[in-house]
Amino acid sequence: MTTPHRPYNPARYLVGGFIAVILTGSFILSLPVSYHGEGIAYIDALFTATSAVCVTGLVVVDTGTFYSPFGQAVIMLLIFIGSLGFMTMATLIFIFLGRRITLRDRLVVREALNQETMTELVPLVKAVVRMAVIFVLAGAALLSLRLIPGLGLRRGIFFALFHAVSAFGNAGFDLFGGFDSLTRFPADYLVNGTILALFICGGLGFPVIFDVIKCVRRRCRPSLHTRLVLIITGLLLVLGTALVLALESGNPGTMAALPFGAKIFTAFFTAATPRTAGFSVLDTGALLHPTILGLMALMFIGASPASTGGGIKTTTAGIVFISLIALVRGRQEPVLFRRRIPMNQILKAMAISGAAASLVFVTTFLLALFEEKEFISLFFESVSAFGTVGLSRGITPDLAWPSKVALIVTMFGGRVGPLTLLVALARQKREEGLLYPEEKLLIG
Repeated sequence: MTTPHRPYNPARYLVGGFIAVILTGSFILSLPVSYHGEGIAYIDALFTATSAVCVTGLVVVDTGTFYSPFGQAVIMLLIFIGSLGFMTMATLIFIFLGRRITLRDRLVVREALNQETMTELVPLVKAVVRMAVIFVLAGAALLSLRLIPGLGLRRGIFFALFHAVSAFGNAGFDLFGGFDSLTRFPADYLVNGTILALFICGGLGFPVIFDVIKCVRRRCRPSLHTRLVLIITGLLLVLGTALVLALESGNPGTMAALPFGAKIFTAFFTAATPRTAGFSVLDTGALLHPTILGLMALMFIGASPASTGGGIKTTTAGIVFISLIALVRGRQEPVLFRRRIPMNQILKAMAISGAAASLVFVTTFLLALFEEKEFISLFFESVSAFGTVGLSRGITPDLAWPSKVALIVTMFGGRVGPLTLLVALARQKREEGLLYPEEKLLIG
């Protein structure tokens, strides 16, 4: 009697690959060569590696002062691998080594890049890496114009490259020290503007960038996905900027002393950074509670699919909203730009949103259980970890180890996707082809 073949689960290999990169990075970061002074607890090295690979930016030790240049270079490499996905980097290495890309490799790449088909996957991987390198080098060149005169040639180039990688990867790690991020120079338009442009482009997603470039060259109409991403991204940026500007303009702890032009720029930056970037030009701990709630909503939505960011994604939020409008209007199927949204995508969007909300709830519960801190700060930390944002109200270094473990799991779930994580952990069964009788439930 033959044993039935178990269905292949690409999500399991994707999750396993991320775990392998994180564990390798945590081991290297725990070595004496990676830091200055006294040793580091392994849980802190694991937290840092997870935050880097999951492009989050939450830190328990100051990256700029605690880690050595070697440790900072390791963190930069982890960010780059995490932003593109380990399978993208592995595929590129296989290509250079002349190794054949198997069907299983292609399945995992398709899962990592959120593609529907396996057509042209290898050229897509090459294009993704090429595009990332172009953005990073361009950003580093602009940042070096300011950093080299202030830090010297060698250190200035390293700082420029590190922050370009961190910005395009939506990671939020910085080397300026003191857990201050960019708050020391909120109106430096060259540095902050470059970082802003990098993390917005990184958060759009590679399919959108490629589609926009193609449409500009061929003067064609963008895909439905691209149009929805650009519309939602633009809407969130405008509404977020208006919210921050209205609430924080008179706040003496944040924007009250800034001139009007700087207020508009910092408001726009503060509205854009919750889209999983993690850099901050204002003291997050000094923001008003209504502003914090608005930023949490932006962090929960996050960036776009197949991007370097996290969150439930813009299109997921868009599909849920469109489905709600269709239900209120009594329509059988949601319609967007005269195109029907498939039911399986609606169910997937609902499942992702529900799983994400559950993960944030559980994480917040655990933090509240182990920490005696302001609840909104704990809630903010949980949403920031899930959205792989990295913004914090200054409580991360003081957390107990159970809270750090909870945030590690949340950062990981936010990066690979809560639904992908559940699929990887679940035992998959073969579809038997049975159609069971239907019975309705009372809902609402």
